[in-house]
Amino acid sequence: MGKKLLLIVLLTFVGCKGTSQEEKKETKKETAYKVTKTDAEWKAELTDMEYYVLRKEATENAFTSDLLENKQKGTYVCAGCGTPVFKSEHKFDSGTGWPSFDREIEGNVAYDTDYKIGVARTEEHCAVCGGHLGHVFNDGPRNTTGKRHCINGVALDFIPDGN
Repeated sequence: MGKKLLLIVLLTFVGCKGTSQEEKKETKKETAYKVTKTDAEWKAELTDMEYYVLRKEATENAFTSDLLENKQKGTYVCAGCGTPVFKSEHKFDSGTGWPSFDREIEGNVAYDTDYKIGVARTEEHCAVCGGHLGHVFNDGPRNTTGKRHCINGVALDFIPDGN
């Protein structure tokens, strides 16, 4: 009797599927944006790299952005829809290789959490078209906001003041 009970318990234990063995899938909330286009429309309008970053949430290589060294006064807008997302007066040299800002233009940038590298990061995207901009970290200038909005330069266009 004891051997049968032990066998039943063992078979039950082995047959159980634990949740630790299940593949975890990332699910991203579907949000309705003011600017929506089909994938084909985005591909037709954007360069390959803009499409890759804005629509597929990729990251451009560090130190490759033409906007990294830009010191002109003006506004940085989403390359997908033209929404103003950052101002030049909030840009700083973080040394990371990506354009960095200590704050966004409030209401024009939305946030989500991504786990793509195994840890939670705060992802930033355009609140109007949903285009991926980059990530925000808490290691920015302490004398201002303490935030570092680490942004893909290819996700931005620059409009100088006066234009």
